[in-house]
Amino acid sequence: MASFQIFFISTFFFVLNTASSAKICKTTHCDDLFRFPWVKFPFQLNTTSQNKRCGYPGFNLSCNNRSQTILTLPHSGDFVVQGISYSEQSMNIDDPDGCFPRRFLTQNFTLSGSPFQLSETSKNYTFYNCSKERSYEYTAPVSCLSGDNFTVLVTSNPESELQQQCQEIMYAPINKVELSWFEPGCGVCVGGSQECALMSDDSLEVGCFDVATATPSNGILRSVKYGLTIGIGIPGLLCFIGLTCCLCNRVRLNSQRPNTQLSTSTIPQQAAFVMGLDGRVIESYPKTFLGESRELPNPNDNTCSICLSEYQPKEILRTIPECNHYFHANCIDEWLKINATCPICRNSPN
Repeated sequence: MASFQIFFISTFFFVLNTASSAKICKTTHCDDLFRFPWVKFPFQLNTTSQNKRCGYPGFNLSCNNRSQTILTLPHSGDFVVQGISYSEQSMNIDDPDGCFPRRFLTQNFTLSGSPFQLSETSKNYTFYNCSKERSYEYTAPVSCLSGDNFTVLVTSNPESELQQQCQEIMYAPINKVELSWFEPGCGVCVGGSQECALMSDDSLEVGCFDVATATPSNGILRSVKYGLTIGIGIPGLLCFIGLTCCLCNRVRLNSQRPNTQLSTSTIPQQAAFVMGLDGRVIESYPKTFLGESRELPNPNDNTCSICLSEYQPKEILRTIPECNHYFHANCIDEWLKINATCPICRNSPN
């Protein structure tokens, strides 16, 4: 009995210590309406008070006075971040004034000194300086580059009539540009519904961490830690008190009857403790993969009740069949391993 108590307490503190070993930083944003892009590792907003471990060198972003997320390239200036794909390790940027071609024409756009490179999916077009005295078919004017006596036209057709009638000035994208990066390699973490973070304070090595057990450095998923503490700590404390009282009573009875041997029929049965569900049972519960449209089983329930985070595209949910409540797969898997009841209705699955 004493060995069981020691094992239970050791397991309890092991779970807490394991949770505190990984530091997953919270997701931030520039827009008060919580619109994309969400900013998380390897990116970090300079306007927040997060620890420097929450970002990777060269991946700093900022917010301008229009609540736009800004990427500052060392030799090319500021650009608006329109979207970030953490699984594909790519991002779309545009000119804050809506004239990306001018950045190529007047500033010699370059990614030198940054960890990014032009994505292979970025498409370039040919720009021509043409006279306004003539009309041209199947071409699009670029008003932000045009003047009173000339117009700048753009085309993707290399055999266009503009080649003979106008002066070619550059070969560049029309508006947004897609950038990509190779280091740090966090795409595999996101694809596995995990979070990417630095392995230690004195190294740039990154690793994948389970969101349900990792303790954040700035408050995200704190509810998971509290849930584990309450779900394990309180039942464990009650069991410890009950077993201690039972042991004390047995010692007292034995001291009162030193010459009487206890009958096997009077020895109380050892209580059975159910710590949670078997892993095979948990894996048998249905999973749901969220697409870009985030079609949820219950559209009104868009937040995981365990980690209190909204469901995002490409995340995996798991449903408890008996009550049809669903959660992040990682969150409910960890919960059911230590508590065999639904976190919402407290019903025990069959």
